[in-house]
Amino acid sequence: MNIAMIKGLVESASLEQLHAAEAALLDEQQPAVTIPGADEGEQLTHVLAAIYVHERVAADGVDTMTAIRDYAKRVRASIT
Repeated sequence: MNIAMIKGLVESASLEQLHAAEAALLDEQQPAVTIPGADEGEQLTHVLAAIYVHERVAADGVDTMTAIRDYAKRVRASIT
């Protein structure tokens, strides 16, 4: 998980594009938008994080960096 890559995705791709990229990655297809990451697993992680951030910003009105920090906290909590 790379915060800079997630932020870049949030800024460059719409929620619809991210959902389409998620579906493409899950179907082992090439997404229409460029997704950074070393492999498909990392790319999927970045897409899911960007989707979370988009949805959090829209639903709760928080800024992008706050939503990214919240996502990172969730990830840390899940692995500890």
